[in-house]
Amino acid sequence: MAIRKIVNYPAEILEQKCKEVVKFDKKLVKLLDDMYDTMIEFDGVGLAAPQIGLDARIAIVDIDDELGTIEMINPQILNQEGEQTGPEGCLSFPGLYGEVTRANYVKIEALDRKGRKYQLDAEGFLARAIQHEIDHLDGILFTSKVTRYLEEDELEGVESE
Repeated sequence: MAIRKIVNYPAEILEQKCKEVVKFDKKLVKLLDDMYDTMIEFDGVGLAAPQIGLDARIAIVDIDDELGTIEMINPQILNQEGEQTGPEGCLSFPGLYGEVTRANYVKIEALDRKGRKYQLDAEGFLARAIQHEIDHLDGILFTSKVTRYLEEDELEGVESE
């Protein structure tokens, strides 16, 4: 396992739509393991491939709940409902936080590391983290959705995605 370097804004790759993954091999498994180690090292709850400089529709989310690490390859949102507004940060924008409104519920479809299709329903913070990471795969940055930037004293307990 290896800790990868986090790509910071304004790197071009962060604003590009990523390519679909077509090969499910040992390289992909190693990449997913590296992404997990990198996310943990930088104290994040999610990480997308473009954040480590890769043009691939791969993202992981782990909000430290019973689901553990969710690996999303070529994910798409099938359904979303409701609304929630809350603080977000991003490993590619160190020290920057803002309030973002997102759907409170999402249903996604994605592939796992072996190329098997699955669906997942998520609510609340997990739904927020998943939407944040899928946005990365479409070249959409959380800063484009911020309604208000937050000062450090407003941040207690906020995790970066």
